Amino acid sequence: MIAWALALDIGGTKAESALVGPDGSVLAASRSRRVTGRDITEVEFGRVIGELVDNALDYLDEDATLLGGGVASAGPISLFSGAVSPLNLPRIRDFDVVSTISHRLSGRGHRVPVVLRGDGAAIVLAERWKGAGRGIDNLMSIVVSTGIGAGIIADGRLVSGHSGNAAHLGAVEVSGIVGEDTYGAPGTLEAIASGPHTVSWAQREGWAGDDGTALSRAYAASDPVAVAAVQRTGRAIGQAVCSAAAMFDLELVTVGGGFSNVSPDLLTLIREPVARHHFPFVRALRVERSPLLSDGPLIGAAALVHRKDLLPTSTEKILT
Repeated sequence: MIAWALALDIGGTKAESALVGPDGSVLAASRSRRVTGRDITEVEFGRVIGELVDNALDYLDEDATLLGGGVASAGPISLFSGAVSPLNLPRIRDFDVVSTISHRLSGRGHRVPVVLRGDGAAIVLAERWKGAGRGIDNLMSIVVSTGIGAGIIADGRLVSGHSGNAAHLGAVEVSGIVGEDTYGAPGTLEAIASGPHTVSWAQREGWAGDDGTALSRAYAASDPVAVAAVQRTGRAIGQAVCSAAAMFDLELVTVGGGFSNVSPDLLTLIREPVARHHFPFVRALRVERSPLLSDGPLIGAAALVHRKDLLPTSTEKILT
């Protein structure tokens, strides 16, 4: 009998669900995806969450066990209320995703805990469990996509923080670079170096393309604006990595997310500020590409159920 975790990953452009086994394997047939996006309403968002839960549960065998649900969401989140307010979903504010999922599970006969953490926390848990971070107790994982998220494990445990929003690297101020004033903070890493903001900067500089895929092709063709845009993004991420490494004395940083594939050179660009840092322990940091690909967020969400030994605390809301 397999004891499964229901894993959900909620992001700015899509949300996914799947059943994940105790060995971290994703049951491919149970995996489904729904579009989110900036215009999604609370009603639509609730419908998406319900459909994702139902689709995964449809693949749960009668003799199988569901241990619980793990939810990885773009932030901010609240461990106190079980609510999410993803920055890139401006119409979703204080949405109680934990209760929503718990009710859905209860209606299907599963009264199990539902555990919420930020998407960055889930990624670093996945990396520590099944990725490049196995056996490493001080690491950070970064997702460069619609937004920029991160998670940190220090001394073998997830750094969660008071409200669950620790390691929100996208909100870190980066010196000497100014991005877009998307939420009143143009100096933050996300406003500078996320995929959409990198593309926007290139467009303001005269580049005629319209998305990250086109920017990647332009960079490969040595378009000067595309090259400058990617270099700017790499430098900004590298500066933020240095700050985190100096704060937590990290051994490893992994980089993933769709926009991290804009160029193979991005990792080299991120490593350059690290290599120039004045502290030897920061210069010793390894920066590597995540090997987890698209499974990472779901594996990390499942780790909230299967690998509680990596958590400092857990947040569970069980219907009574």
